[in-house]
Amino acid sequence: MEIIRIYMDNMLRNYCHLIVCTETRETIILDPLDVEKCLAEADRNKARITKIVNTHEHFDHIEGNPGIVEATGAKIYAHANAVDRIPDVDVGLRAGDGVEVGNTVRLRVLDTPGHTLAHVCLVTETGQPSMFCGDTLFNASAGNCKYGGDVQQMYKTYVEQFNVLPGSTRIYPGHDYIVNNLNFALSLEPGNQFARDLLAEVKEQDPDQRLVTSLAMEKEMNPFFRLDNQEIIRNLRDHITDLQSDPQSVFIGLRSVRDDW
Repeated sequence: MEIIRIYMDNMLRNYCHLIVCTETRETIILDPLDVEKCLAEADRNKARITKIVNTHEHFDHIEGNPGIVEATGAKIYAHANAVDRIPDVDVGLRAGDGVEVGNTVRLRVLDTPGHTLAHVCLVTETGQPSMFCGDTLFNASAGNCKYGGDVQQMYKTYVEQFNVLPGSTRIYPGHDYIVNNLNFALSLEPGNQFARDLLAEVKEQDPDQRLVTSLAMEKEMNPFFRLDNQEIIRNLRDHITDLQSDPQSVFIGLRSVRDDW
């Protein structure tokens, strides 16, 4: 299996991904946007797109569907509850379903409500453990819940589904927000030297060559995994004076503060 990340270089800083069978070159494209750029990258890598997977229904994750279908005949896969909001979905996905291409690509579907209530993430069942997390998990942060989402559901997704994955799981989010997110993380946990060193490293990188983090790295610097950290809780109370210190309240508080940061 080969993973090719494509930076869209747009205002929203989207990433699309090609997930390629190294034997047959059959390929899944995840959240296509700029059709020309996506097709050019597939052609450059001799990748034959046969399936589209949309992590969720927002326009910047589905806008490229028609052009990819027209050029390749690919079938569209999306959350079963998003089929009335994403045109021409061929297969509705539910938790535990598999999405496969060729001989070497097998992905398992996670039903991950939070950013929207019809959001899927995909974890690899072959090769290096990896997760394609759309807008649910970002490097050093979590997705917002303002446009059809629910922060309490997001909290459950993190605790019940993400926390149990291997620390070696590589993280492939739908946007390049790592620099801004690390600045936010450090505003609440300025004593986190790991986050400070990582920011110094990534802020000099081209988004096309951005570091791919692991879940273990996220747990070292992403405040949404550091819910019992006393420095974060203390500084969060500067924004929310009546904050409770239980993990769910801290998570919800973090998301509220991040919305306005």
